[in-house]
Amino acid sequence: MTSTLRAILILYLTCAAEALPVVKTDYHNHAQLTSVMTSLSKIYPDTSYMYSIGKSVKGRDLWVMAVAGSKPNGRVTGRPEAKYVGNMHGNEAVGREILLHFLEHLLLEYQNGNSEVIQLMDTTRIHILPSMNPDGFELSTQRCRGVDSRSNDNGYDLNRNFPDFFEPNNSPLQPETLAVIQWIQRNQFVLSANFHGGALVANYPYDIRPPEAENTLETPYHQSPDDKVFKFLAKTYSKTHPRMHLANENACGPNSDAGFTDGITNGADWYPLAGGMQDYNYVYGGCLEITLEVSCCKYPTASKLLKFWNENRHPMLEFLKQANRGVKGQVFDTSRNPIEGASVWVLEHKSPLPLFTTASGEYWKILLPGSYTLNVSKYGFVTQNLKFKIPEGSNDAIVFDVTLKDTGSHLLASEQTEPTPSLAMIWSVTKRQSIVMTTVVLLMQLWI
Repeated sequence: MTSTLRAILILYLTCAAEALPVVKTDYHNHAQLTSVMTSLSKIYPDTSYMYSIGKSVKGRDLWVMAVAGSKPNGRVTGRPEAKYVGNMHGNEAVGREILLHFLEHLLLEYQNGNSEVIQLMDTTRIHILPSMNPDGFELSTQRCRGVDSRSNDNGYDLNRNFPDFFEPNNSPLQPETLAVIQWIQRNQFVLSANFHGGALVANYPYDIRPPEAENTLETPYHQSPDDKVFKFLAKTYSKTHPRMHLANENACGPNSDAGFTDGITNGADWYPLAGGMQDYNYVYGGCLEITLEVSCCKYPTASKLLKFWNENRHPMLEFLKQANRGVKGQVFDTSRNPIEGASVWVLEHKSPLPLFTTASGEYWKILLPGSYTLNVSKYGFVTQNLKFKIPEGSNDAIVFDVTLKDTGSHLLASEQTEPTPSLAMIWSVTKRQSIVMTTVVLLMQLWI
């Protein structure tokens, strides 16, 4: 064989090897998941960044990969942050696998010039945590029903372990839960979805029953201030999915004999729970998260995984596009310095707690077309109430910057006797003991 032919053969084999998928259509244990994510980060170093948000009870890393068209390892002013979380329940395994496929799909298609993926990754940083409960998965076995290995290694259901705005949660925070809480506080995510199994439906807040519900056996609808937006987001996923929106297909989970209209449900109206992750994201993180039940069977045979990946690929893309809908902007002082920690409320969608601006003064709010009032305040500045409108047919966020005028009443930090503005605002929202206790505990954990 001549040297020229040898060089051509080596080049051909190299290209063929690179074309092979890194993510196999099979289940990956924790070591394999780590290896796959590490390989992806090496193949696509300019558009991916792999990091750990903490460790499980057994010391397994909670791996996340952030992907973006530029600077995947850091913030870009004005760019929203979105996330997907899988395998919160150890025995619900489909989510972790389709998230691995989704990671490779984004990275490969961006490199190949896919305009849809390029538009998404150039405007959004996407964080993917394939397994929040790696210990549970390592102990789980293939079966469609049951709760074996659902919990973490300490025996706690992680989707009942988060602080709850509406009632005290006395369960000790688990390492996996605390890692996610700190992750949320560091990143100010705008949009999120949490992948589960055992049903086929898009579930949205609130999960907890309304405080006024007298009969604990009731499952009344618990409407959040962003109910219309949550329905829109849930339908964005379910209607893009080939089967989720069909009642005859989604009648497979608990309390779903008649199926779900449009493939969506309010969490409390389906079955109420306290301490859930999607309610925590919404109330404490200002992040609109829904829960996606993507397979009637919790842990099906590996031969079914390709079908689930094909069903969810397009819905996963469409859902993430919504992170750039609504309104976004920055809050400045009169010298054009960004103001960190200003509270931001859309008064027509007044959630239990306000949004707080980032170190760059940024805020985001997913909204549907309509007229709104933006309330922006910070201790030492004049509060602003500003009208704005999102026109019909607008799929992109309008940019609405705000300037706050200094009242001249600032105190030196050493002289300040008032609580910090964010905590003071939280303290005034409600007199419920649960929120006061939860806020204090969380702030101590996150600020120490």
